[in-house]
Amino acid sequence: MTQHKDTIYSSPLDAIGGFAFDERVVQVFPDMIERSVPGYSTIIAMTGVLAERYAQPHTRCYDLGCSLGASTLAMRAQLDRRDCEIVAVDNSEAMIDRCRALIAADSHATPVSLQLADINDVAINNASVVVMNFTLQFIPQSQREALLARIAANMCAGGILVLSEKIRFDDAYLQQLNTELHHAFKRANGYSELEVAQKRSALENVLIPETLTMHRERLQRVGFTSVDVWFQCFNFASLVAIK
Repeated sequence: MTQHKDTIYSSPLDAIGGFAFDERVVQVFPDMIERSVPGYSTIIAMTGVLAERYAQPHTRCYDLGCSLGASTLAMRAQLDRRDCEIVAVDNSEAMIDRCRALIAADSHATPVSLQLADINDVAINNASVVVMNFTLQFIPQSQREALLARIAANMCAGGILVLSEKIRFDDAYLQQLNTELHHAFKRANGYSELEVAQKRSALENVLIPETLTMHRERLQRVGFTSVDVWFQCFNFASLVAIK
């Protein structure tokens, strides 16, 4: 399918609304996330590698907040003949519609069930792999622990959660440094100062990052026994949590 360049914030906007995964974003999402998230392609590829290691036969793998299904496709490529099912969930109808077409065009055999739903309402059953790549940061903070506790409670022993997030730092200097480095990354990928500023305003009250300490402590609190960061670039990180 044709990939469009992200120009959503390239012209001055009179009013900047909260960021939403609507049809405009769906049209440019692959370009937007590659140019905005350092290490995104590595995280997606290694999600497949982690799934190959931890997916157990006759279980389910969940991609919560699947967007266009990049993590689903990465897992699917590694799970042929594993007798697993992938459940991919997103609350954006535009995302699910495009994801369905991308899954249909994929040649791998592992079955995929697509669900248009709020991930807080999705039943988690018999899970050996759960992936949340840049999803939890959009969930209200008051709901995050309950969601993770439900995932842990319904995960097989030895299962894995892959949790990728934008993070913040308690240290003011590191927070400023990593914010500046992230903006430099975006400028190096062709975004203008205007685009960086307007996108930041749109996300300000929508994407709420937390520190790595907060993530680690909460994951251990809800029942994961081993938690660590396996990837970090600037203020973006991916953690693994083992049940």
